[in-house]
Amino acid sequence: MEIDLNCDAGESFGAYKLGLDEQAIPLVSSVNIACGFHAGDPRTVRQTVRLAGRHGISIGAHPSYADLVGFGRRYLDATPDEIRDDVVYQIGALQAFCQAEQAPLRHVKPHGALYNAAADDPAVADAVALAVKEVDRRLVLVCLSRSAMVEAAERAGVPHVEEAFADRAYARDGKLVSRRLPGAVINEPLAVAERAALMVTEHKVRAIDGTLVPILAETLCVHGDTPGAVEVIRAIRARFDRDGVTVRPFREGGR
Repeated sequence: MEIDLNCDAGESFGAYKLGLDEQAIPLVSSVNIACGFHAGDPRTVRQTVRLAGRHGISIGAHPSYADLVGFGRRYLDATPDEIRDDVVYQIGALQAFCQAEQAPLRHVKPHGALYNAAADDPAVADAVALAVKEVDRRLVLVCLSRSAMVEAAERAGVPHVEEAFADRAYARDGKLVSRRLPGAVINEPLAVAERAALMVTEHKVRAIDGTLVPILAETLCVHGDTPGAVEVIRAIRARFDRDGVTVRPFREGGR
């Protein structure tokens, strides 16, 4: 068994430091780097690309709504054309730094509210998929499992993989529980490791009401800004070692 383990990175901004990139990045196989709209700045982007390249970690763009104050977790009333152009802009910014550091850009994963909107709204999902296709149709779109994003990627002819979240609570319909609700984020290392193992070995996730929901996980996300994120990732890696699960980047070209 194999799985890609990804985390968000490069989310510091100016004098403000967020996340433990130096410790977390070497423990995963892929990173999603903020592109300046919800977090990150040019210097942070370059340093994060350089850090990932040094450790041989697969690099992806992490575009969002233009929402620095809300960390990209607020929904904006943007049209599909506006979303497409914002995503093209952000991918291009990260792509330039990847070229400067001679580190290939391999995937795109929307952030926060944009990710959730694309998972539910076909128009938003189509805008994101089209943006990826316009920049480089070889880039892999990371999609919430069983969501509108998967269907949009298929319509656009964009390679894609399906994602699950080891440290987030799920509803019984397979959607993520809103961060505004209690229990939405899980940060106890052994509990997250147990969930990750269930996702990979049995292709299921236990929803917040206790039901088991089928899920396809080709990449698992752990949030780098979650309290104790490094300990959580280490617990997942230890559990995967015990279960014989190999952590490596998803295959080039996705599906």
